[in-house]
Amino acid sequence: MTAAPESLTIRRPDDWHLHFRDGATMRAVVPHTATQFARAIVMPNLSPPVTTSAQAAAYRERILDAVPEGAQFTPLMTAYLTDQTDADDLAQGHAAGIFTAAKLYPAGATTNSAHGVTDVANIMAVLERMAAIGMPLCVHGEVTSADIDIFDREAVFIDRVLAPLVSKLPELKVIFEHITTSQAVQFVDGASANVAATITPQHLHINRNAMLVGGMRPHMYCLPVAKREEHRLALRRAATSGSAKYFLGTDSAPHHRAAKESDCGCAGIFNAPFALESYLAVFEEESAIAQFEGFASENGPRIYGLPLNEGSVTLEKTTHIVPDEVDGGDARIVPFHAGETLNWRLVSVTD
Repeated sequence: MTAAPESLTIRRPDDWHLHFRDGATMRAVVPHTATQFARAIVMPNLSPPVTTSAQAAAYRERILDAVPEGAQFTPLMTAYLTDQTDADDLAQGHAAGIFTAAKLYPAGATTNSAHGVTDVANIMAVLERMAAIGMPLCVHGEVTSADIDIFDREAVFIDRVLAPLVSKLPELKVIFEHITTSQAVQFVDGASANVAATITPQHLHINRNAMLVGGMRPHMYCLPVAKREEHRLALRRAATSGSAKYFLGTDSAPHHRAAKESDCGCAGIFNAPFALESYLAVFEEESAIAQFEGFASENGPRIYGLPLNEGSVTLEKTTHIVPDEVDGGDARIVPFHAGETLNWRLVSVTD
């Protein structure tokens, strides 16, 4: 067996799915992402949501104001789709470079999704317009019916919503975000080149036992929830396979400690401070370090039709302990891997 390298330099990666929030929290968390990544697809589920190109342009400016001096980072904005989305504004925002993609949240599926789409049929004209102009659709893939078990919502979404949509609009570029199941892997593998998926670090590291065994662990709670071990293993195989259909999307989601540890704890895992180190640990464990650059730096831009980054990042094999808390603006945030030891560390970035 070939020994793992002591350092790794790859093309500068991007994060194709994350949450910055707004205000003081946003200003506290943006630097973590801007340090690791050149670009990031920014989720629009603020309160109120980012539904128009004007709102997205203003939000982008607030994010840019939070980027540390000297860092080269570009936020890529998304539109929050509703039953009343204006297709003309969406198309104009895409043409103007304000919107990179649009996000489908089934109403009630996750944080700040109450304004989401109640039925895909209600936005079919919008999706047809997106397909015509080449605008990607980012999908939170869960049904929200009360009769569907939370651990089955992704698989049911594929059968009821996603497969019919892809069949009806095969020219639409679809990014199935933060997939969590073997069914999702099977669907993406079998779909056309217009269908791809992001995978988070947490879903590669944890199964549902991390949330539930030995007591409730709210900092391991995210949506979609982690599933059985068989699904985690399917995701690891997909991420490290070398397939161009899978790429990096952290779904990093900052919530203050009190909000996570409340009687109705918020869903979301904040992994931005050590995202690359977390992913690389998985690729090393799977003896797939050679596939890491494609997953982190190449597959995403190619799916989105954007140029590859010119810069690079270097990680070194060195142990370090993840802090128990980090600054979250108004209050502290518990990061993913808090108190754990990681064996890789980002040491340099070149633009």
